[in-house]
Amino acid sequence: MVKIISIANQKGGVGKTTTSINLSASLAAYKKRVLLIDLDPQGNATMGSGVNKQECTLSAYHVLTGKNPTVDAVVEATAGKYDLLPANRDLVAAEVELMKEIGRESKLKFALEEVTDRYDYVIIDCPPTLNMLTVNALVASEGVIVPMQCEYFSLEGLADLNNTIKQIAKLINPSLHIQGILRTMYDPRSSLTNAVTAQLRKYFGDRVYRVSIPRNVRLAEAPSHGLPALLYDRNSKGSIAYLALAGEILRLEKQQNADLVKA
Repeated sequence: MVKIISIANQKGGVGKTTTSINLSASLAAYKKRVLLIDLDPQGNATMGSGVNKQECTLSAYHVLTGKNPTVDAVVEATAGKYDLLPANRDLVAAEVELMKEIGRESKLKFALEEVTDRYDYVIIDCPPTLNMLTVNALVASEGVIVPMQCEYFSLEGLADLNNTIKQIAKLINPSLHIQGILRTMYDPRSSLTNAVTAQLRKYFGDRVYRVSIPRNVRLAEAPSHGLPALLYDRNSKGSIAYLALAGEILRLEKQQNADLVKA
């Protein structure tokens, strides 16, 4: 059964798109069928996957507004071995058009129904704001992975996002929950990093992933080559960390399934 996961944080610059691209590529390396959805009008996940956003005749805009079916807009991110629903500046218009629609917050959920049987995982790269695009992603998702730096301002942003997720779960999507907290740009030598990690573990327990993503030059360089870090430098610390994250996610899912069988 497909798992739909949003990568979300209302704070920018925390490695959200980097996580979306590299987690998709890492899950694909584990032989999982993956669809990455770029839901940010900047189109960074599209470009970072090796697809030119300017040349996309169909995109997430056409899917959200019902102009074209999802299957027609999906392209192959050849290097990463996953499929991609690309995005560009057209998505700005989508948000305006959706405001006039009935059931506007569920457009992505219904659009994905026609393709979910093709995939094991759907990863959604959300914009860094709580707008109608993000709401569509959260309504369509089961889990949310929150990438964040270990800083105190990030804790405030996490609290706001957690409240938003609870509201959407209460009103529209009862299965929605924070699946995991991912510490990015991680420096274990910093006392602040360790203090924030302790706070995260206090409030979120084992939902804080054991794997953390270090600061890594190769991770920063890879998007300019249109490649996931795994394809740009497989042996870099960033590549190894995202492979480990994918492995942790798969192990946790296997354990949860085993627990359900026992119950």
